[in-house]
Amino acid sequence: MMTNEAIQEVDTSDHFSMFSSQTSNFHYTYNKIREVKSSRVGDLFSAYRDILWDDGRHKYNVSSFIGEIDEILLGERFSAFDQGTLDNLIGTLRQRGNSNATINRKMAALSKLLRKALKMGDIHSLPEFRRQKERAGRIRFLERDEEARLFAAIKSRSEDAYRLSVFLVDTGCRLGEALGLIWNDIQEHRVSFWITKSGRSRTIPMTERVKEVIKVPPTEGRRPKGPFTKLSQAQFRAIWNDAKAEVGLGADDQVVPHILRHTCASRLVQGGIDIRRVQMWLGHQTLSMTMRYAHLATNDLDGCVTVLETPRTTQPTEGSVFSSPVMTVPSSAAAGRKQSDEAPVAKAAPKAPRKRSKAK
Repeated sequence: MMTNEAIQEVDTSDHFSMFSSQTSNFHYTYNKIREVKSSRVGDLFSAYRDILWDDGRHKYNVSSFIGEIDEILLGERFSAFDQGTLDNLIGTLRQRGNSNATINRKMAALSKLLRKALKMGDIHSLPEFRRQKERAGRIRFLERDEEARLFAAIKSRSEDAYRLSVFLVDTGCRLGEALGLIWNDIQEHRVSFWITKSGRSRTIPMTERVKEVIKVPPTEGRRPKGPFTKLSQAQFRAIWNDAKAEVGLGADDQVVPHILRHTCASRLVQGGIDIRRVQMWLGHQTLSMTMRYAHLATNDLDGCVTVLETPRTTQPTEGSVFSSPVMTVPSSAAAGRKQSDEAPVAKAAPKAPRKRSKAK
């Protein structure tokens, strides 16, 4: 005999009367009725996390997101996730100081999980997920002197953390991508990133100082699996935070390890590298993500200054790239208009009529 907690499936023609209770929720298929059990968000994540997300940093972040959502919901069980619950959840996240961008990432993970649960019959309704409007805020990057002071403070604490910092700023890779490198990913003058956030691998050349910092100092015992595998994210962030406080950057909440990726991108764009190559270097999935740095490429606008500084009395030469076909007036036409303004032009004398020839 099946218990109340088990999923019950019966033919509608024979056993429909068994489900006449008003306290049950049902999922209808072609000829089956399936009872929908109440579940916690954490239960659904445990059931489908390995199906929906690959192992890696992103899966770790999603686990943190879902855990926070389950905590906000107080572990409540549900068979339908209504709009009011979603609105209260978003409101609580905003009260906790989450930006719209962070809320969007957390809601994307929840939406993906709930859509899977709906498809599998674990819930019977979904709310409408609306993307929060994100502001294109100012992108912070390190100046050369800031980098020098910060890296010196990091090096005094940990040689491995210093090597990692240099690698991050010259490659522009993500912290998780660098920590996941193994020696087979480094070939001659290039490094390949296989496990990435976008799911697309990429290979980039290395600068001279990157070639130096990937050399692990000789130690006793077995060689590590990769150039930075001795460090964890938590260890590196702790060293980073201590070092930035020492050099007077402790109050700047944008000076986090990810700023090294912004710094790399900014230097590429300011150095004249076109935006498409910057996208390939960083491994951005869409060009719109790279366009955040496009405003730094101001060299193409230098010609505009020439036009603005040109005295108004000077006319652009004919055929110039800065001349306007609408505003430029030919000199002959201008002279004609000037003459018409000063004196009226005499009318031409009428022509004499032609004489008709007599017929022969």
